[in-house]
Amino acid sequence: MPRDPLSAAPIRAALPRRLALSACGGGLGMLGLAGLLADDARAGVADDPLAPRPPHFAGRAKRVIWLFINGGPSQVDTFDHKPELARRAGEPIAGFDPTTGFFAGSVGGLLPSPFAFRQHGQSGAWVSEIFPHLAGQVDRMAFLKGCWTDSNNHAPALLRMNTGYTRVGFPCAGSWVTYGLGSENRDLPGFVVMVDTKGRGMPKGYAQNWSAGFLPGALQGTSIDTAGTPIANLARRADMSDPEQRSLFDLAARLNGRHRAAAGAEADALEARIESYELAYRMQMAAPEGLDLAAESRETLDLYGVDDPTCGHFARQCLIARRLVERGVRFVQVYSGGEENQKSWDGHADIRGNHAGFAAETDRPIAALLEDLHRRGLLDETLVVWGGEFGRLPVAQKGDQPGRDHNPHAFTMWLAGGGVKGGVTHGATDEFGFRAVEQRTSVNDVHATILHLLGLDHTRLTFRTSGRDFRLTDVSGEVLRPILA
Repeated sequence: MPRDPLSAAPIRAALPRRLALSACGGGLGMLGLAGLLADDARAGVADDPLAPRPPHFAGRAKRVIWLFINGGPSQVDTFDHKPELARRAGEPIAGFDPTTGFFAGSVGGLLPSPFAFRQHGQSGAWVSEIFPHLAGQVDRMAFLKGCWTDSNNHAPALLRMNTGYTRVGFPCAGSWVTYGLGSENRDLPGFVVMVDTKGRGMPKGYAQNWSAGFLPGALQGTSIDTAGTPIANLARRADMSDPEQRSLFDLAARLNGRHRAAAGAEADALEARIESYELAYRMQMAAPEGLDLAAESRETLDLYGVDDPTCGHFARQCLIARRLVERGVRFVQVYSGGEENQKSWDGHADIRGNHAGFAAETDRPIAALLEDLHRRGLLDETLVVWGGEFGRLPVAQKGDQPGRDHNPHAFTMWLAGGGVKGGVTHGATDEFGFRAVEQRTSVNDVHATILHLLGLDHTRLTFRTSGRDFRLTDVSGEVLRPILA
């Protein structure tokens, strides 16, 4: 033990070494926590990240239903009619890079669509025969036929479409929207996700596709299961009363709040956990009612096809999406297709069977969703988005039953409702549907337009973290004004 040089008496430490190190580390942690809380305070979300907030300007839409066509639907087999493929079937594309897709060794010649196309509606929009019900809704849609992205791999392309970035760690569009506008219903999540329920699993990238990233954790998507128990572990134990459970939550909140003050870098994660307990408590009554289709009329159930064995699972999800936005949920995302190639719209083989099968599952429910929203006076304030993470090549992927490989250079999306001009087309691809060549539309442009329709300026919707301001559209993005009503 060291000695005082004047008295030769031993110097006794005021604190044990481990406690002293802990105190110092805690002090540094508190400095970090102060910075995090300051960021949240400046963003206006420190006390309640789900509190309703006014938009930057009066938007036409108040809520979003995003129908994510997972796996990469083929533009030339859905809505982008290319008769040149039939006229020049089997020919190569001059200068084609075989590494554009994923299977460079399986590239064949131009592959005509196996589906017939017809024009529909007053707009004369071309629609594949696989969408007989959606064909009747084309005058409500704004087609984006010049879309492109910068990844030909599912996971990064999914992240790009959802978060604006091809790498993990960034908030998705649903989280950004909920951050900007809050939630209209405090007893339900502001952002809900429904994945494919036919045993196909989640999309590649899993829950990162609906992550809140560096935004408050309460803004992440809440995944619900429409085939089994909707929300895992939501119901209280049968032997516990409501007052007992409320007391338990209150005690947990006090203990968590005390721990939060010393949590340092983990403070935000802990805050999200605390809020999730409170939201779960409120949801125990609200969620079952919102997800229960028993109150729907037989006419509505039949419109969606809830009892149809082919499309019933997706019909149920679309109808639940309508019920959720009707109750104030801000953002709902519904996935068609799961992780494995042929268990999604990823038609590497048998493009006919793949796309015809998934179209049969989604066509009637989506058309019913648009019609139902319109009948209830909700479509004008609800933005419906349809699309996947990229498109597919116009050349064959060789095999016993030809398919199509990934194509980041061109794909089609459509928007409807929520301030969108119906019956219009923005952008175009070349004669083969290979590249977007007119009014090219980036993922940032799509995001900027969605935010604009909600009354949010994509350049002002920012969050400061790691010493800089971040936004959904990064440093680019233009609102697609020609499609605005």
